[in-house]
Amino acid sequence: MALPKLTPEQRQAALAKAAEIRTARAKLLAEVKAGALSLEQLLDRDDDVAKRIKVSQALRALPGVGTVKAAQLMAQADVDEARRLGGLGAQQRRKLIQAVGG
Repeated sequence: MALPKLTPEQRQAALAKAAEIRTARAKLLAEVKAGALSLEQLLDRDDDVAKRIKVSQALRALPGVGTVKAAQLMAQADVDEARRLGGLGAQQRRKLIQAVGG
């Protein structure tokens, strides 16, 4: 399927919207990194910004968790590496919270 042809105004609006969403996502991850927002609180959020964050990105934002530790936590919780927070099932959420907390 070919991409639709956008007018310059539509393209500019789409770029501005994408930049706004990236900024909001970065702000959320910064809150997690600072300890102001826990993984459980992030998982409980019901907005589109939080739902579109990759699980690996959210885990790496936790203090003391790097790429290897995030991969281990995801394997423990049976979460695919490409999964986003909005696509997690209840059991996967519970397993992730237990793995991070324990």
